[in-house]
Amino acid sequence: MSSPALGCLPASFLAAEADAAKPRPATQPPPGFGGTATAAFGAAGLLATAAWGALGLLTLYWPNRVVGFSDWAYTDEAGWMALAAGVLLLGLTVAGRHAGRVGRWLRPAARWLVAAPLLLAFWEIATAKLAWLPAPFFAPPQALIEVVLEDYGRLGLSTLHSARLLASGFVLGGLVGFVTGVWIGWSRAAGYWVHPLLRFLGPVPASALLPLAFFFAPSSHSAAVFLIALATFFPVAVLSWSGVAAVNKAYYDVARTMGASEWFLVWRVAVPAALPQVFVGLFMGLGASFSTLVTAEMMGVKAGLGWYLQWAQGWAAYANMYGALLVMAALCSGLITLLFLLRDRALSWQKGTVKW
Repeated sequence: MSSPALGCLPASFLAAEADAAKPRPATQPPPGFGGTATAAFGAAGLLATAAWGALGLLTLYWPNRVVGFSDWAYTDEAGWMALAAGVLLLGLTVAGRHAGRVGRWLRPAARWLVAAPLLLAFWEIATAKLAWLPAPFFAPPQALIEVVLEDYGRLGLSTLHSARLLASGFVLGGLVGFVTGVWIGWSRAAGYWVHPLLRFLGPVPASALLPLAFFFAPSSHSAAVFLIALATFFPVAVLSWSGVAAVNKAYYDVARTMGASEWFLVWRVAVPAALPQVFVGLFMGLGASFSTLVTAEMMGVKAGLGWYLQWAQGWAAYANMYGALLVMAALCSGLITLLFLLRDRALSWQKGTVKW
C-alpha cells in the first residue's frame, strides 16, 4: 500500500501519536527545555516571546521587495498579529502556574512555539523581503490572511463539501470493509472464495478506476463516494481479517465452555480482540480516502477542496492554492485526532492487555 498524500498517515507518525497517548508519570516533566514543568514553560515562553516579537518587527519594518508584482496586502496586519502572539506568550510566561488550562495545554508545544516564528520568518524573508522565491508562484504568509478574509465564503463552502463527501465515503467503506474482514477471518468458505479476490483486486488504486466510476455512476457525487469508500475498504478489510484470524483460540474455548453461541463468539470475543488492528486499518483507510477525495474532486465534482485547488491553479491564484492546502492539512490532522480519541474510548477496557 502506498503512503497517503499530504503526509497524512506515515507509519512513524502513527507510532509517535500512539506513544504520545501514553499517560506520563506525575514525576516526569512534560517536553520542554528542562527543569520542572513551570520552569520549562518559563524558559520556552521567554524564547517564544522574543521569536514572535522579532517576527513582528521584521514584517513591519523590513520593506517588501516588489519585482514585477503588486505589493503584498495585509503586511502590517501580519506584523501586528505576530507581536500580539508575543505579548500573549509573555503574559502566560509571567503568569506561570496561574496560567491555568491554557498554560498546561501550551506547555508540551513549547519547542514548536519557538520554531514556528522562525520558520515563518524564513518564509517571509524568502518571499516578500528578498524575493528569492518569485511572485506570484510563491506567496508570503500575509497572502494567506488575504485569502481567508476575502475568499472565506468559497473556501469554507468547499471545505464543507469535502468534509461531507469524505464522511460519506469513509463511513460506507469502513463499515463494508469491517464486515467483510470479520466474515473472511471467521468463515472458512469466505476465506476460500473472497480472500483471493480481495488480495487480487484490493491493491488496485481507487483513482485508477476513476473513468469507470464516472461512467457507470448516475452522478459525479455518487462516483466520488464510491471511490472514497473503495479506498477505505481495502485496508479496513485486510486488517479486520488479520485481527480476527489472530485471536487466541483459547478465548473461544473458554467462551464455549460457558455455553457461548456462534454469534456471541464472533461479536463478543473475536471482534473486541481484533479492534486494535481494526483501528489501524481505519487510520490507513483515512489517509487513502483523503488522497482519493482530492483526485475525485479535481475530475468531476462541482465543489470541494480538490475543485478549489484546480480553480486556483486555473486562475493563477497561488495564494488561494496554498490556503486550500493548509486547510486540507488541518482537516486531515483534525480527523486523525478524532479517530485517536475514538480509539482510546473504544479500547479503554483493554489498556491492561494491549500495548499502548
